[in-house]
Amino acid sequence: MSTKERERGVGEPSTSLPSIWRPLLKGFLTYGRFYMRRHFHALRLTRADRPMVGVDEPMLIYTNHPSWWDPMVILAVAYRLFPRRDHYGPIDREALERYGFMRRIGLLGIEPGTSSGARRYLRWGTEAASHPERAFLVTAQGRFTDPRERPAHLAPGLGHLVSRLDRGVVLPMALEYPFWEERLPEALVRFGPAVRIEEEWSRSPSDWTALFEDRLVETQDLLARDARERRVERFETLLEGSAGVGGVYDVWRRFKALLTGRSFRPEHGTVRR
Repeated sequence: MSTKERERGVGEPSTSLPSIWRPLLKGFLTYGRFYMRRHFHALRLTRADRPMVGVDEPMLIYTNHPSWWDPMVILAVAYRLFPRRDHYGPIDREALERYGFMRRIGLLGIEPGTSSGARRYLRWGTEAASHPERAFLVTAQGRFTDPRERPAHLAPGLGHLVSRLDRGVVLPMALEYPFWEERLPEALVRFGPAVRIEEEWSRSPSDWTALFEDRLVETQDLLARDARERRVERFETLLEGSAGVGGVYDVWRRFKALLTGRSFRPEHGTVRR
């Protein structure tokens, strides 16, 4: 038995991934889009470094973790770009107990900070990230972290997981939620350059972690620049949300536009969708 086979637990009882129920997933993604439209001005993906992953390549996406919104945004982007894959990701087991339906859409319950949780993370992650029809999505910092925090400390689990894999694509994904010129924030996403495991196969878990931290910081810095400069042409709008101030103010603006024969534009500022 090879070292990697022992690391993967070959010969031990397997823990199979739960099947994803596509009708429930479709309903959740539909609700998620509706919910995000109510709470964001737009969901935007930078046009630079748009991920190119072959249909026969296993895939793992890791992100920073600035907000409660992250899982919903990550799933929305992942299924928009890679709709034919089943996307899995870890979540705190206690949270999953409160929302049991999430098991059927690919969320996997683990106990953070425990040896049993680490074993489940590695087993499920290995299974999800070893098959080209699946992907593993992970908020790799393991805690809520401001997007400006440097360096980007990642939990060690990601490096240990990737060291068990023979091939596949690892994509850094940066998230940020700035306010621009509207009442509601923007949800901004940027991918970094892909890391192909087979090209860096000899790295140790700590070497993998260091590489992924560097790649995530680079991606976050570029996204922060795009957020500061508010160059909307650098982004593809994946989802259009709410605009305008709302309430009586927008009623008056709409009425004024009607009286003057002008079209009503709800945006408060000059940044268009």
